[in-house]
Amino acid sequence: MSTTQEIKVEQAAMKRDFYHLIINGEKIKSSSDETIKVYNPATGELVAEVAKASKEDADRAVSAAREAFDNGKWKKYPVGRRAQVLNKIASIMRARFNELVELEILDTGKSIHAAQGQVMQAIEDFEFYAGAIVGHRGTVNNVPEQFHNYTEKEPVGVCAQITPWNYPMMMAAWKVAPAIAVGCSVIVKPASLTPLTTIILGEICLEAGVPAGVVNIIPGSGAEVGDYLVGHPQVDKVAFTGSTPIGKDIMAKASQSLKRVTLELGGKSPNLVFNDADIDAAVDGSLFGIFYNSGQSCEARSRLYVQEDIYEEFMSKFVQKAKAIKLGDPFDKGTHMGAIIDQRQLDTIDSYVKSAVEDGAEILAGGHVAKPEGFENGFWYEPTVIANVNHDMKAVKEEIFGPVVVVMKFKDEKEAIKLANDTEYGLGSAVWTKDGAKATRVANGIQAGIVMVNCPFSAFPGTPFGGYKQSGFGRELSIESLDLYTETKSILSYYGSRPLNPLGV
Repeated sequence: MSTTQEIKVEQAAMKRDFYHLIINGEKIKSSSDETIKVYNPATGELVAEVAKASKEDADRAVSAAREAFDNGKWKKYPVGRRAQVLNKIASIMRARFNELVELEILDTGKSIHAAQGQVMQAIEDFEFYAGAIVGHRGTVNNVPEQFHNYTEKEPVGVCAQITPWNYPMMMAAWKVAPAIAVGCSVIVKPASLTPLTTIILGEICLEAGVPAGVVNIIPGSGAEVGDYLVGHPQVDKVAFTGSTPIGKDIMAKASQSLKRVTLELGGKSPNLVFNDADIDAAVDGSLFGIFYNSGQSCEARSRLYVQEDIYEEFMSKFVQKAKAIKLGDPFDKGTHMGAIIDQRQLDTIDSYVKSAVEDGAEILAGGHVAKPEGFENGFWYEPTVIANVNHDMKAVKEEIFGPVVVVMKFKDEKEAIKLANDTEYGLGSAVWTKDGAKATRVANGIQAGIVMVNCPFSAFPGTPFGGYKQSGFGRELSIESLDLYTETKSILSYYGSRPLNPLGV
């Protein structure tokens, strides 16, 4: 049992048949008594039922967050004390690491390797912001003699945070950690498909000493509860990760009350392999870039461009390894790739692959719905490599959000940059070359928020994550994120001995 001044929290088992909403430090059922059924994508089996928040529940959550922010103690705590609580959250998560990983796998169907890495990064996010907040401060500025100016960083207020289904625990941590670190209160609406670990995170926050009302978790319909939060007059900021069309809708609705908005949206990220690259490293990194998390990543490197004079050698190795990727039991450490989130997404992926074939593309690997032995009732798709494509094809232009990569040749550096930038998105990108000067030129020329040079990984805690163009705006996972949850107040004072009479009256 963990005790705070406000509440007492019992540590409950993570795996349950039913999960409650968390509002004002209490576990409650929905006011409508409606529930959400959560299924394991790997097996199609029911995992649990979850209370489905209504607009009335959203109102209660906003009221709790508003009261906690306006009249509560959290934002008044010294930053060192808030940092202690964030470290306590991380400590509890570390102690329950295996439980969190198991629940994340059941919730999403992802492989154990993916789940372990993502839960670990969620832990490290809280540790990072526990340290970062201590150094987050205002400035003293140069002003004329006998005047003094300094700035203060003040929390923006009540934040609605809408998270996606592809990285439920990690995305919740990306948003909750910086927001509460600066003193905000939050209402998190996780995706209805994968709400379980986010609910557990809310419980852990309470156990660690976050006061009631500061962190509220309300799974529910995006069209109903999500929209309601975006338009709610008592919500000061909205942070959203998800598709570009929904992001545009959120931005339009939030503009009616001039809410602060952070959007991390879709992508169609390019992966450039030059003829002087370490081909084996580029093959392995490119495989990870598209097939990690079953391709269900906003920064998945789903457009692969290979310089023409190494194309055959590279593709021979790439296709061979793509065909060797193992699908199956997510808890088996020999499994490389997990399931697709649900039947709807599976159908979407398959429709894009079929459209590419209809447009004249060639399937070099995969291209079909998969049925791993023992997991035939789950949602699976083969790692798919598509060649003979062009930029007019739907499968090349649009985000597929699955284990599908389209491959093209390029002649030189100039063409590579042109092809990379021929997209409405600008989130991630990758460059493979041994030439440091070339890597720098290409990185500078690519219109994207993230460039990975000879590296398969897109981010660690402390590295800014966000996009250009229709991939959204704002940066998460970094020091810059703290500014997204604060207002800067300028305080200007006069200390001269002579009274000021600027009007001369």
